[in-house]
Amino acid sequence: MNFLQYLTRRIFFATPLILGITVMSFLIANLIPADPIIANLPPNALNDEDTIAAFRKKWGLDKPLHEQYLTYLGNLLQGDMGTSIKTRKPIADDISRRLPATIELATLGIILGIGIGVGLGLVSAIWKDTWADYVARVIALIGVSFPVFLTALIFLNVFYVQLGIAEGPGRLDIIMRPPPTVTGMYTVDSLLAGNLKTFRSALAHLVLPATTLALYISGIISRITRSSLLEVLNQDYMRTARAKGLRERYVIGLHGLRNSLIPVVTVIGLSYANLLVGSILIEIIFAYPGIGFYMFRASTSQDFPAIMGVSLLFAFIYVGVNFVVDILYFFLDPRIRVS
Repeated sequence: MNFLQYLTRRIFFATPLILGITVMSFLIANLIPADPIIANLPPNALNDEDTIAAFRKKWGLDKPLHEQYLTYLGNLLQGDMGTSIKTRKPIADDISRRLPATIELATLGIILGIGIGVGLGLVSAIWKDTWADYVARVIALIGVSFPVFLTALIFLNVFYVQLGIAEGPGRLDIIMRPPPTVTGMYTVDSLLAGNLKTFRSALAHLVLPATTLALYISGIISRITRSSLLEVLNQDYMRTARAKGLRERYVIGLHGLRNSLIPVVTVIGLSYANLLVGSILIEIIFAYPGIGFYMFRASTSQDFPAIMGVSLLFAFIYVGVNFVVDILYFFLDPRIRVS
């Protein structure tokens, strides 16, 4: 199977999944046991039938559910995700302003998580059943076991409030202005503008939330790396490579690590998707204005168009990340190319 055939097959399987996602996100947003009218109209307007009727008509709440979905799907195919009831702005614009912040946070978190997790997994597998293995496994267990919100609160209290050695909530110092928008990621945009002071501030504000996320996913990555590498190290071709006189670091680096990457890549991909869609609590605790914080505000105000838009985005992120992981499989696993 060549790469084009494999890519076409992946796209074909993803299409009905995406359509099903639009149905589920629409139903979830519309079947929640709450009334957006109560959440968005002032109390003095709740007894005015004309105001309520106008609100229902404006947001399409007066139509049957299937008609609302078809209208929603038609608008979605044209790139229109609707208008937020809360902000009165197009949801696509709200998302485009906030998503780069979450991407910036999740990317730094996954980079730190990969470095810590793969490092601990290698140490644990190479020095199996030694003190180094036990220490690495304890660190990984702590990272996985601690609730993320609890780690965030501890970090914020210790390093920001008590010791004062880390930056606190927000994306920048209060006195600083954001850099000119190019990507929406402050670290990247400040570098493009040549503003190192803003870059240092943006990076400093990312340290605590990104480290919090990294510690959690590093535990998962570490355990998968260890188990996968241990399985590979016991294979016959590894013993053959050692018998040929190759140095241990070449045996592990060139043969062992590469062949143990497939499950590790899967976990890294899913972890990155989890960071993109699951950092809501972290963004709330650190007052970080990303897409998770936007989702929280939309949920508390029953802003159902925004809830649908963000839910759809989250689902697309998972589909997109899994699609990229599938593409990586093609290059990592020769068995796929001959199937």
